[in-house]
Amino acid sequence: MTNKFDYIIVGGGIVGLSIAYKLALKKNDKSILIIEKENKLATHQTGNNSGVIHSGIYYTPGSLKAKNCFNGRLQLIDFAKEHNISHEMCGKLIAAFDDSELDTLNIIYENGIKNGLKDITILSSEESKKYEPFVDCIKSIFVPYAGIIDYKEVVEVLFKEFLKINKKNTVLKNTKVISLSDNKEQKIINTNNGTYKTAYTIFACGLQADELAKSDNIDLDVQIVGFRGDYYNVVNKGLKKVKGLIYPVPNINLPFLGVHLTKMHDGKVEAGPNAVFSFKKEGYSRTSFSMSDTMRAFSFKGLWILFLGYWKIGLAEYLRAFSKKRFLKSLQRLVPNLKMEDITIGKSGVRAQALDNKGNLIDDFLIKKTNNSLHIINAPSPAATASLAIADEVVSRIITQ
Repeated sequence: MTNKFDYIIVGGGIVGLSIAYKLALKKNDKSILIIEKENKLATHQTGNNSGVIHSGIYYTPGSLKAKNCFNGRLQLIDFAKEHNISHEMCGKLIAAFDDSELDTLNIIYENGIKNGLKDITILSSEESKKYEPFVDCIKSIFVPYAGIIDYKEVVEVLFKEFLKINKKNTVLKNTKVISLSDNKEQKIINTNNGTYKTAYTIFACGLQADELAKSDNIDLDVQIVGFRGDYYNVVNKGLKKVKGLIYPVPNINLPFLGVHLTKMHDGKVEAGPNAVFSFKKEGYSRTSFSMSDTMRAFSFKGLWILFLGYWKIGLAEYLRAFSKKRFLKSLQRLVPNLKMEDITIGKSGVRAQALDNKGNLIDDFLIKKTNNSLHIINAPSPAATASLAIADEVVSRIITQ
């Protein structure tokens, strides 16, 4: 196999595969290599999320998140229909249970209208029960633009379509980037599986995005922090108590949406996720720990500022992470008659979230460039929904460079 490619993409999650697919369509005479350090694609964020097709209702109008979520959702649904990928537009209920939440609910509604979601509706308690009979809220927003999909299946189809476009296109798994260097106009990528050269490299590395950016001599004032999200599986009689997607009114000062109930593409129902600091960037159990990841995170002053500002919320999240009773109590706010026997411990995922040195969680997507590379630094939720639109954005920036 040749070690020279016109483009190299580092990262085999849904964003990396979407970029590869869109770039291959646009430049079908160019050779493209995807490098993935794991033994299969979509191992990390893509393969451990809740499978929700997001509407874009929460995001700041005009932001990259808002624009790419709206456009990406439409593209994703069309792609799923074209390739018979399992999905359903079941809709979503954002429910308020206390008068103190109504102002935020109205802000979210107005935000949704500004973001082009013209058919969202504010519902009374009785009207809400038509969608979710077991929810006992005082008011809600019904969002018909939300749904569920199998993102692993999306990645598998993107992978197959990418290879079809050009026989020179290649995917290398079990290939970890060791170092980066430049030789005139070429980027040289040293891996555990050989050295590769290219005129242009795109990095879509999720939890490792900041480390690879620094290896490429990009000056960053942010660091990627992992936030673990734990799930429970809804079982037994609990399955009959959830028809679609049930969300609480979130804290709009944080980029997390709160513990919610999600009907999955296969008919199962998940509850979660919470949001706790992860002591291991790629740790998928409640006790995962990495000394190097922890020390690196703790050496960043922005993390301590964040901890000080939100220590009460953080402590409550940690206590809930290790208590089924506390987790159930959060879920009973959404569906009061859920019982202890209705939930069992499920999977965990880890979100990659950029944090600046002042302790601010970066809300929008963040992209950095050099003369021969582009790095997606921050691409938290709704990146999976927005992935095809993010790919358009990236391809546009590369081609117009």
